Amino acid sequence: MTTVRALEVADWSEWRRMRRALWPHDTAARHEVEMAAWLARPDAAVVVCGRELGGLCGFAEVSVRSYADGCASSPVAFLEGWYVDPDRRGSGVGRALVGAVEAWARERGLQELASDALLDNEAGQRAHERLGFIEVDRAVRYRKPLG
Repeated sequence: MTTVRALEVADWSEWRRMRRALWPHDTAARHEVEMAAWLARPDAAVVVCGRELGGLCGFAEVSVRSYADGCASSPVAFLEGWYVDPDRRGSGVGRALVGAVEAWARERGLQELASDALLDNEAGQRAHERLGFIEVDRAVRYRKPLG
């Protein structure tokens, strides 16, 4: 059974574990700061999926953005982060998490849900497409230090 619910204080360590798996390049300190900031945002939410025997197996972070590539409306909901533990992928957890995000967005009167995936994350791209996301653009982003 897949139980999706809002993040609770007791979920902090499991949420941190999954965020570190999704974004391994970020430091532990950065995750802590971002998690605290995330919970303070009135325009954002975190939903999680519990395991039957305790712990979590997935999360999704959603926020409101004024703009997202390919969207016709403004503001839009944006799926900022979406993760399912490898042992639960393909079991409907991801679909349930995105469904909860969609419900959150609809409750706020938002008409579109946007997201992104890295160019080399083909599994993530396929997961988005299976849930009805439509690819709107591909980009290579650059940066130049001005030191």
